[in-house]
Order: sequence, then C-alpha cells, then structure tokens
Amino acid sequence: MATITLRVPDELDEALERQSSAAGVSKSDLAREALRRFLAVAEFQRLRAKLVRRAQARGIHTDDDVFRVLDRS
Repeated sequence: MATITLRVPDELDEALERQSSAAGVSKSDLAREALRRFLAVAEFQRLRAKLVRRAQARGIHTDDDVFRVLDRS
C-alpha cells in the first residue's frame, strides 16, 4: 500500500475528525473511502460522457430513442 501526504485546511481536518469519531473509523480509513468514492463517480462520469457521444452519433438523443432501440432487439 502506498502512502501519500495530504495538506487540508483546518476546517476540513476538523470535519474529518468529527466524522471519523462518529463512524468509529480512523481518519485515514474515512479519507481513503471518500477518495475511492470520488474516483468511482469521476470514472462513471467519464464513461457516461463517452457513451452519450457515441449514442448521439447514432441518433440516440432521448430516453424514448433508447427504448425504441431496445424494443427492436
């Protein structure tokens, strides 16, 4: 496992401390989970944007277009 050093404003550190205490987990565990979730959302958004461009290139612009394509298959 790699180690990183991260500087955060005091307010963020205090919020992290409060949440880690409330959840009964370390600040490192909480920060690691927050980073994991952030990266998962970012990857989802990247893939979604790519798929939207591909769909639009095929004339699929609305939910109705999607359902029409699915009904044909």
